[in-house]
Amino acid sequence: MIQNKKVINETVGLKNSFIKLVIKREDLIHPFISGNKYRKLKYNILKAKELKKATLLTFGGAYSNHIAATAYAGRSSGFKTIGVIRGDELNRKIESNPTLKFAKSCGMEFKFVSREEYRLKSKNNFIENLTIEFGEFYLIPEGGTNDLAVKGCEEILNDEDSDFDFICCCVGTGGTISGLINASKPHQKILGFPALKGDFIQEDIRKFARKNNWDIITDYHFGGYGKIKPELITFINDFNRRYHIPLDPVYTGKMMYGIFDLIEKQFFPDGSKILAIHTGGLQGIEGMNIRLKQKGWPQIE
Repeated sequence: MIQNKKVINETVGLKNSFIKLVIKREDLIHPFISGNKYRKLKYNILKAKELKKATLLTFGGAYSNHIAATAYAGRSSGFKTIGVIRGDELNRKIESNPTLKFAKSCGMEFKFVSREEYRLKSKNNFIENLTIEFGEFYLIPEGGTNDLAVKGCEEILNDEDSDFDFICCCVGTGGTISGLINASKPHQKILGFPALKGDFIQEDIRKFARKNNWDIITDYHFGGYGKIKPELITFINDFNRRYHIPLDPVYTGKMMYGIFDLIEKQFFPDGSKILAIHTGGLQGIEGMNIRLKQKGWPQIE
């Protein structure tokens, strides 16, 4: 496992030069099970083995990092994997979708459902029908978030990170930030940057977080999950050129854009030490570039 940090000593146009920003490169943990996906799957896979389950079943969308990671992790650990995919039209687009094509190459079996049906995925009768169709399986929620995932994400922080005042991470289903909150020190503030529009995620975080030293910054979702704007693409490409750190457009790109903007606006007190968690998700860039090309927009480099 690789633990690597990148210190950003100069940032573009910063008004406040007394801020230290460090990026923890969780994306370097593994080439295919990177960042928070490695953390979330670690104890779930151990539990599935303990229960002697042969199959992992989970949920996700067309470009889901979780689907790709589960497919690879399952194959590596000797499990059959099943992905319940949002969007029945995707059944005809597997070969043109980089994420689904990769998951299929790892042996994942798909069940494509309509978006209406997908909303019922947590209902008992939905799960019962999946059991009838596929037999016994170990269920991993969408995005991987459950108690065992939070336990894994608590291991992101270590003693070397106790010097930081702020811990920043992107937020999807709330598992990663919950783990960071639980592992944080009393003097630290955890800031989450949701990829989704709205602040409803706070209720999900409260199910797992054991402390109150956190807040959600809802100003940098760029329109909602999977939505981006040209200025975000420009920021991601400029950031990569300057610091040689790739960011994905759904999660980490939005978080870093938000951190830079908050520093510009002097949100952080002088002398603050900020640790930003790079949670991976880079596999989604290829699929996003397909969409950007269709729009005639610049590509993510």
